[in-house]
Amino acid sequence: MPITGSRSRGPSGPRAVLWDLDGTLADSREFHWRSWRDTMSTVGIAVSEDLFSKSFGQRNDAIIPAWMGDRATPELVRELGDAKEALYRTFIAAAGLEPLPGAADWVRRLRQQGWRQAIASSAPRANVELMARVCGFEPFMDALVGAEDVKNGKPAPDGFLAAAAAVGVSPDHCVVVEDAAAGVEAAHRGGMPCIGVGDSGTDAADLCVRSLDLLPLDAFERLLSSRQPNQP
Repeated sequence: MPITGSRSRGPSGPRAVLWDLDGTLADSREFHWRSWRDTMSTVGIAVSEDLFSKSFGQRNDAIIPAWMGDRATPELVRELGDAKEALYRTFIAAAGLEPLPGAADWVRRLRQQGWRQAIASSAPRANVELMARVCGFEPFMDALVGAEDVKNGKPAPDGFLAAAAAVGVSPDHCVVVEDAAAGVEAAHRGGMPCIGVGDSGTDAADLCVRSLDLLPLDAFERLLSSRQPNQP
């Protein structure tokens, strides 16, 4: 469900920033790795770091069948996925989680400037809600979109389109921030410019930075202006 928040309008109507979560605003990769490793070992699947890396950012209903093949019945996929996510949330709740460099500053700054904001993640909603709460992002977000809220995961644009609809902003007035190639593709397929964050995988983004603290202060306005022919 959307989280109530600011509904300020910019010069050309409402604008929004749609955030990926894991690897973009916060990094819980190690917790994902540990929870997948421990969960899949119960069914005799050894998940190497390389195998895990290739799956990172995908939905569980895509990851588990890829690893298990014909053994992955729908019931087993649900059971293993639920077990993995429960273990992941246990790790997060016990250890805590810090925002990535620049993330907290940007979500506060954008709220002050009147931008609507949403998180659109391939993770289950319970994970998104926990991470947003632990990292302190929840008060600044107008909506949270998780895996259960859309039919197709990234690189399909469903999550970002759902987030845009949830905050009441046209996709052509939204900017996506992502750290993965699938997310960049999803943004572009949804008609939205994308900022890529991180060392690799986001070369197709409209603007790339190593971390959010290096993002130019006019980056979001500039990306939207470049898509609006009636603006200078």
